[in-house]
Amino acid sequence: MRAARNEKKAAGLLGLGLDNHDGHTRITRGKNFLLLGGSEETHALMQETAVKVNEHLDKRRQRLEDVPVAELRNICRDVNDSVANS
Repeated sequence: MRAARNEKKAAGLLGLGLDNHDGHTRITRGKNFLLLGGSEETHALMQETAVKVNEHLDKRRQRLEDVPVAELRNICRDVNDSVANS
């Protein structure tokens, strides 16, 4: 039998931008996210997306580690649609 563990759940969003051709190293850390690389435009888009996902979760009073995958997928889709239309 396995002993029960009292480990905390952890979750985070990871963004990787692969279109950087200007030689700049871009790294952004925030609440629940780490963003690496990308062009200036791509990195800014990743930042906006990560911040809006966190805002969405805050409005719902939910933590990223407690949100079911299907629900997170829907949140990301909604955020992506709002970012694309702005």
